[in-house]
Amino acid sequence: MSVSLEGSPASSAAGKRSHPLSWVPTLYLAESLPFAAVIMVSVLMYRSLRTEFPTLTDGRITLYTALLGLPWSLKPFWSPFLELYRVKKHIALATQIVGGALFASLALALKAPPVIELSLVIFALLAFNSATHDIVADGIYLDSLSNAEQAKYSGVQSAFWTLGSVLAQGALVWVAGRLEKDVGVRPAWMVVMGTLALFMLLLAGYHSRMLPSGKVSTTTVASFADARKKFRTVVDAFFLKKNLWWMIMFVLLYRFSEAQVTKVAPLFMRADRASGGLGLSTEDVGIIYGTIATVAFVLGSLGGGAYAAKVGLKRALPWLVMIFNVPNALFTFLAFAMPTSFVVITASATLEKFTLGFGQVALIVYMMQQVAPGKFRMAHYGFATALMNVGVQLPGMLSGTIKDAIGFKWFFVYVLLAAIPSFVVAFLVPFREIIEDDPEEDPERASRRPSMVGPLVLGSAIVAVVALGTWLQLR
Repeated sequence: MSVSLEGSPASSAAGKRSHPLSWVPTLYLAESLPFAAVIMVSVLMYRSLRTEFPTLTDGRITLYTALLGLPWSLKPFWSPFLELYRVKKHIALATQIVGGALFASLALALKAPPVIELSLVIFALLAFNSATHDIVADGIYLDSLSNAEQAKYSGVQSAFWTLGSVLAQGALVWVAGRLEKDVGVRPAWMVVMGTLALFMLLLAGYHSRMLPSGKVSTTTVASFADARKKFRTVVDAFFLKKNLWWMIMFVLLYRFSEAQVTKVAPLFMRADRASGGLGLSTEDVGIIYGTIATVAFVLGSLGGGAYAAKVGLKRALPWLVMIFNVPNALFTFLAFAMPTSFVVITASATLEKFTLGFGQVALIVYMMQQVAPGKFRMAHYGFATALMNVGVQLPGMLSGTIKDAIGFKWFFVYVLLAAIPSFVVAFLVPFREIIEDDPEEDPERASRRPSMVGPLVLGSAIVAVVALGTWLQLR
């Protein structure tokens, strides 16, 4: 049976075009819930399990949960093969169902004695499944919307992506905190994982009717050798893009400081005041991120998307990067002032979420409009988001080790300085005035094969940093 690569705009199963607001919010909710569970909620779950497993230091927790992010960084290795399937919607539905099953398995695993090892394995499988879902979800978004619509709904996309994250680390963490006091740590987190399983299965049922199909292919491949050739074509087209290395540096470094704050912030809130933390309970953290901060993030994302669409990303970018790094100053204030007022802490977290939502739009729109355009936009957007996750994973992995070495106060001073690379790339990155970028239409570029020296050097550097971070924490 042959499978296909490209084609015409997608339509809904009923033959009519679904309104973007009927599926964009829920699609990105389904994309964000597993990511939040693996990368962020797991941090708080393992922090609560420390009462039973004292060796789970902050450094080890940040290391383990950062390594779980590897599938999102490695997805370029299989994203081109997803271009071979005729209907992207089918893959999206399958991964949502599998995600629900894995969350259910995680709930059961919390009853087992080797809970740390078993949960890490299931989290890893969940990460791989979720990364695959991300590829096809983004492909459906890019296929089904015009460039103008992509910019228009980027705020909605960003808002609901992180709304899922905030709900997971807000409302569900609050539930876990309440239940920890009544039924114990393990049963409390079993309820959280069971709830996430139900969410994913309900979303799959809804999307079976409302989700567009993505582009239907007009080009077919009939053998593995042909598929491998197409894979190389997709990769070559990416590395022949104009200004590629500038784009890569922007995607890698834009979140360099924020990635470290995001990983350490929950641990800072949970740490006792004697060790420099705010001394909050699991329930308190859930309340902070599950109430007004949620609304603030949605408003920030919508505001950032509207601002970028109105003035254009090129003009908006300097302001967006400044707003995006406001949380660095907020957490530095909290670390030195150590306020006891719950209102002050909640207000700071609310402003943090608003500015993150507002500034994060810049990276999403840049990847869509500067990196992804071309014949293989789904795969190339997958490459871009994988690089973004490398830019989050590596600093996040090292953040716990840095914090253990210098303490919370000086860690947040350090992240103020760590924002410098974000500003540098934001002010220097070039913009291409293009609609599509197809090397086959440029005879000079089409006749060349891209050098693999740069990618190999970058890949080797990433592997070296991962190995160094793992050694430093486990030695």
